[in-house]
Amino acid sequence: MTTTTVTRICHSCHLIEIGGRTFLTDPWFSEKPGYHPGEPVAVPVAGLPALDGVLISHHHYDHCDLAAFAAYRDLGVPMFVAGPVAPRARKAGFTDVTALAPWQSAAVGGVTVTAAPAKHGVYEVTFVLSDGTSTVYFAGDTMLIPELRELPAHFGHIDIALLPVNGLRIRPQLNKQVVMNAAEAAELTAVLKPRLAIPHHYAFTSGWLGDRLMTKGDRDPQPYADACARLAPDTDVHIIDPGTPVAL
Repeated sequence: MTTTTVTRICHSCHLIEIGGRTFLTDPWFSEKPGYHPGEPVAVPVAGLPALDGVLISHHHYDHCDLAAFAAYRDLGVPMFVAGPVAPRARKAGFTDVTALAPWQSAAVGGVTVTAAPAKHGVYEVTFVLSDGTSTVYFAGDTMLIPELRELPAHFGHIDIALLPVNGLRIRPQLNKQVVMNAAEAAELTAVLKPRLAIPHHYAFTSGWLGDRLMTKGDRDPQPYADACARLAPDTDVHIIDPGTPVAL
């Protein structure tokens, strides 16, 4: 029996090993003004293992760094993406790109990749990976929306949930919230009841000026763990440094 393992590279970029297959989520390997991971990038593109699939939730640069990821050795790697990402991925040179709408699925070996609903500042989907034995939910940087409460009805038990927690707000848009916060992520954790939960999307910084003029978010994942201790006490929350694997 294969082990399901998650290794966070940085931000919302993870390596997920499930069913003997390896998937990369929301690639981000570089930085530019206004976009800084705020933590080390654990693995460079050249150091990535052979991938069986890539999942991209939406086209924001910090989740869809196609310019840097195009240095990956296999541009034919299967990519499963939100609709607006597809033409961008093909333009970057990737040749096997499938856009999935919510509840649509594709198969990679014995692993099923299913898109799920999301809500963000731009069109986004989230993803569920299942090998028939274990199931991983990757939430990109969605808000908490009612449709996510349907995940257990569609997939049964969720074993691992990867959830954003920084409650990102856009200051010039009257502090509009575009990512779920720690309390909302804990509320979703209580619904999903995963065995393991890993917070992501919290170390990000827009830089000294950008954090004061453009974005506002909580860079501490501990409030999520504290809220889960109250709302989802049976879930084991792992706050992991980039490069640290967590096995189911």
